[in-house]
Amino acid sequence: MSNQSTSAAFTGMVDLASVRLGGKALKASDEFFAEKENLLKEDRGIYITDKYTDRGKWMDGWESRRKREPGHDWCIVRLGLPGVVQGVDIDTNHFLGNPPAYASVDACKISEDIDENALEGQVKWREILPRCPLAPGSQNLFGIASDRTWTHIRLNIYPDGGVARFRVYGNVTPRVPVSSLGEVDLVAMANGGRAVACSDMFFSPMSNLILPDRAANMGQGWESRRRRGPGNDWVILRTARPGYIKRIEVDTNHFKGNYPDYCTIDACYAPDIYIDALNWPDISWDRILNEQKLKAHEQHFFDEELLSEGPYTHVRLNIYPDGGVSRLRVYGRFGEMTIKEINTLSNEEAVNTLLLCCGSRRWAEGVAAHRPFDSAHEIISLADEVWDNLGEEDWLEAFSHHPKIGDIDSLRKKFMSTRSWAQSEQSGTAAASDEVLHELAELNEAYLKKFNYIFIVCATGKSAEEMLDILKSRIDNKPEDELHIAAGEQKKITKIRLEKLLS
Repeated sequence: MSNQSTSAAFTGMVDLASVRLGGKALKASDEFFAEKENLLKEDRGIYITDKYTDRGKWMDGWESRRKREPGHDWCIVRLGLPGVVQGVDIDTNHFLGNPPAYASVDACKISEDIDENALEGQVKWREILPRCPLAPGSQNLFGIASDRTWTHIRLNIYPDGGVARFRVYGNVTPRVPVSSLGEVDLVAMANGGRAVACSDMFFSPMSNLILPDRAANMGQGWESRRRRGPGNDWVILRTARPGYIKRIEVDTNHFKGNYPDYCTIDACYAPDIYIDALNWPDISWDRILNEQKLKAHEQHFFDEELLSEGPYTHVRLNIYPDGGVSRLRVYGRFGEMTIKEINTLSNEEAVNTLLLCCGSRRWAEGVAAHRPFDSAHEIISLADEVWDNLGEEDWLEAFSHHPKIGDIDSLRKKFMSTRSWAQSEQSGTAAASDEVLHELAELNEAYLKKFNYIFIVCATGKSAEEMLDILKSRIDNKPEDELHIAAGEQKKITKIRLEKLLS
């Protein structure tokens, strides 16, 4: 723990409490003079000399009344994204005769089923910053020695007084998105992406590039100063996990007279490198996007122009010669998961991830309930055991998550996370003749009318002609026999997808 004189100590970190990330001041012991919501406003605050309310002097911050009994005041803040806290800024800007004498900070991690309005009675708070003196009219910055993930913070002030702004600096805890095997933004802050280095961020921080949503103004992007010498500006982003890049968006929203002339993009695979802007090593980069002319105030999309998809762990946006970019989106899919990652997911995340392999919720819940796992073999064996103990309703639920053979475009939007797998598994239909595809479509419809579910077959490695022959051989089966055959095919499909997930 140490008091710092400048917020540069936390350069590159994220304000986890930012309202732009969903941060919110939930509850305060007292806010007689000024509201708790002011704590999380974006700027440092203003002071208006002659502005008063019916309760006293108007102040741009959170201010409690003068305490006349034992105790102290506090405010509970919900972080916008869960994360590891590495520092806080307790800013008493403009509070000169009325700041708290001391402050401390507590933290907790809660699940979504706990009532936030009852945090004081339901959770155990842990002190992450002991009571420390505060200077008036100053940014009071303190480093935090903690490696745990927190969701809520409690700022305690002693005994009372005013705080203009409260920042909670740290790194977002990487979460494996439940659609991690479908298309996601690999560098999004909400998915665990990080801005790790840049050449310059004179006007606005590099971390703005990966914030949620489009920027509301120019200040919510990344902007470098005007370059007067040779060279160009750049920023390096780290993906949440190694991933495969499918398309990229460069958004110059609100940058009209100061957007870059053009850009290029590089990528590298360096999974063991976590470093800051002052210690970027000399590593080999792949050029994945050649020079692309940029326009003012516009979203630019690149997919066919990409030269390689990876896997990669870092992306470097190069802008020429300087200027501002609002957002950078790197869409693709994450690579395989480790057993450790599966074990550390929340129950909901684990169930939703397993649902990518098989659409039966009871199956996914049954497998997830046996964590922690020791090996991929254990998961695959358990998957078969759970599936064999399910019944018709669960099997039909799993069947409903598949597209028709030869009709991939019919896959419903709600199951987009498995679309790339379905396309891969049914790749044998790609070279089929129109005559074969037409017959497949007709027999699929006949099968659906007879059995009330679509034709299920493990299509991996099979040609369209082979699948057509299988369909012909099964369409005359008795319903009770066909259901068990289809369930057996689903089990094969699930095994293949689990192997892909854990390979």
